Amino acid sequence: MFVHDEAHTEMVLRYCHDRLSLDPVPLDFGGATTESLADALAGLIGPAGRDPAEVLDVFATRLAAAVVSCDSPRFLSFIPAAPTKASLLFDMVVSCSSLQGTSWLEAAGAVAAENQALEVLAGVVGLPEGAGGCFVSGGSIANLSALVVARDTAPSRGAAGGRPVRFAVSRESHSSVARALSIVGASPLLVDTDDHRLTGAGLEAALAHDQDPSDVVGVVATAGTTNAGIVDDLEGVADVAEARGLWFHVDAAYGGAALFARSARPRFAGVERADSVVIDPHKWLFAPFDCAGLLYRRPALAKAVHAQQAAYLEVIHEEDHPEIWNPSDYAIHLTRRARGLPLWFSLAVHGTDAYGEAVETVLETARGTAALVRRAPHVELVREPDLSVVLVRRPGWDPGDYHDWSVQLLAAQTAFVTPTTWEGDTVARLCFLHPHTTLEMVEEILDSMR
Repeated sequence: MFVHDEAHTEMVLRYCHDRLSLDPVPLDFGGATTESLADALAGLIGPAGRDPAEVLDVFATRLAAAVVSCDSPRFLSFIPAAPTKASLLFDMVVSCSSLQGTSWLEAAGAVAAENQALEVLAGVVGLPEGAGGCFVSGGSIANLSALVVARDTAPSRGAAGGRPVRFAVSRESHSSVARALSIVGASPLLVDTDDHRLTGAGLEAALAHDQDPSDVVGVVATAGTTNAGIVDDLEGVADVAEARGLWFHVDAAYGGAALFARSARPRFAGVERADSVVIDPHKWLFAPFDCAGLLYRRPALAKAVHAQQAAYLEVIHEEDHPEIWNPSDYAIHLTRRARGLPLWFSLAVHGTDAYGEAVETVLETARGTAALVRRAPHVELVREPDLSVVLVRRPGWDPGDYHDWSVQLLAAQTAFVTPTTWEGDTVARLCFLHPHTTLEMVEEILDSMR
């Protein structure tokens, strides 16, 4: 029925080899339409199988070409990715080995390696010994999982018999936070920001002026907002959270990687006091999709909330020793792939110093871009970058101009840069994550805005 085909294996490995050999990776995306893609896929799946070479050719020439390569150094939209070749190669190992990482009983070796990578993340955050968690698919699931723990372990909630709760957030919080609150049946206490930054003073003022803040059980701070890369006043927020007994969650999905860079560490003062932290290696820590690290200061609290109970699962919970670690106990998931292993392999191969150097290089590119914009007569720097997001305004342009420019920029394969909205105005947003993005590339982009 399903048998190994050596020729098929060699063909796929050859494709992977060629893809990994691309340097630099091109942007691609050849302007495919729904009609052209439907034509490419027409009849491909049916009762009888097709020649693997034919199917792979459809993928390589029609489908892959219709995907913008987010690991290209010219991909500067949204939050890009720049996985190391080592991590991509080991992702192939994870896949072809059919490795999963649900429980210690089934996957002790994989779990132990993932936990070593999590220890590296906990170390740069500054969490105490004993902190831990698991890798999940992305920041959205990580935020949701952490807020469930915060809700279900809040002392005020237990005392009140499970009454609805609120979390203090700012309008700069990631969109997944609002969705998570909706899912868990919580409401937001919106805190005014100071220049788009959540501060301890703002949090204290919001709580002090609220009619009944006793149902506020936690606060979500952001260490690297998606739109502008802003790091909140983590120290000030931590002070208020500690004084008022609030769960302190830090969404560092994008920005947390900057903790590897000495120049950026001062911006994160206070992150080590968090009850839970999210860092996505598939963003700025050079791992492939999908990989988000979720860390808890006291993982036993998360285990008490998330561990699933069923007759067939009793066996994975029979032994309860510190070294028996079930990733399924720390987030909203059960079956999971060992998605942390590509990061683990790459960290071991390259060393953490190389990661620090790569992140520093990206930060230098962002600072250099800001300097180029300040010197250019036809564009304006919206604000000094905290991390690696640079917002650029082109005076005289309306939203349509930015849209047309973005389309033309991609069509010319110069770069993929999409506009965003900042304080009611449309601006260009450049997000740097690839250490091989150069200032020469940036100059091409800025020149195209004349």
